[in-house]
Amino acid sequence: MMTAPATSANPGPSPFHRGELQVQSRVGAPQSLDARARRVVRPYLPEQHREFFRQLPFVVVAAQDAAGRPWVTLLTGQPGFVQSPQADSLVIAAHPSPGDALESSLLAGAQLGVLGIELETRRRNRVNGRIAATGPSGMEFKVDQSFGNCPQYITRRSWEFTDMARQAPSTTRSAELTRMMQHWIRSADTFFIASGYREAAASQAVQGMDASHRGGPPGFVEVHSPTRLVFPDYSGNNHFNTIGNLVINPAVGLLFVDFHTGSMLQISGSAQIDWDSPEVGKRPGAQRLVVVDIHSAVLQCGVLPLRWSMLTLKKN
Repeated sequence: MMTAPATSANPGPSPFHRGELQVQSRVGAPQSLDARARRVVRPYLPEQHREFFRQLPFVVVAAQDAAGRPWVTLLTGQPGFVQSPQADSLVIAAHPSPGDALESSLLAGAQLGVLGIELETRRRNRVNGRIAATGPSGMEFKVDQSFGNCPQYITRRSWEFTDMARQAPSTTRSAELTRMMQHWIRSADTFFIASGYREAAASQAVQGMDASHRGGPPGFVEVHSPTRLVFPDYSGNNHFNTIGNLVINPAVGLLFVDFHTGSMLQISGSAQIDWDSPEVGKRPGAQRLVVVDIHSAVLQCGVLPLRWSMLTLKKN
């Protein structure tokens, strides 16, 4: 049964787990944050979010593989491939491509983080929950938490489909970054991140997987070695969903998309948070740094049927 919507008379339980609360306390987040979050983090999709997902050509999905390692990928389809038959569910008519790090992992019962993001308008909504059922055409997803995100740090891009008949996708797996991968990461202005939280004492609604977006100027992700990345964590909505997950569970997944070729670079590893070393002050706007030690990488070349072009704002 779907949980009753939060109201001023019935604010609902806190949507934050102990990791998120720990980070909020550490940075001095406003005390009013919890009350506001109880209103905007819902156990269902508002109608505008349901319609938003229906018009997307891709969604970002975070999950764990059979070994418990987090990964993040894109699922794609013509607009309408994601539907919301009920306010507490999504039906996604897609599966990961062959060779994807999550190819065999999106099974019934799996925890899933879903990010809907419209790059051209910089709008994004996050949904966390679990897979209720799978079939030949895709999966049904049950919602535990749904909430919108601010448009900060999103580079505007338009999209179009390409003819995949001309493509010859290939997959390469490695334990470290090649020179080509390092160059790709250094030039990126966008990546997606998977994190997760699970604890026996916590309610189902606050645990599971989470998919999120990170953006910045090209070069904001630094490659310190073939097995180590560092990126800044900028100010946001103070929920600290990703950072809160990582302080409890350092396992992390990253996804870099080549918007010109439709290639994806998936990374799984472990994260450490640099809260206040002198290195933080060397990155303009950084509130803290995230250091990622890479355990595994999966490169899928030409696998996506979408291509994106940069958009620039018109000057009046």
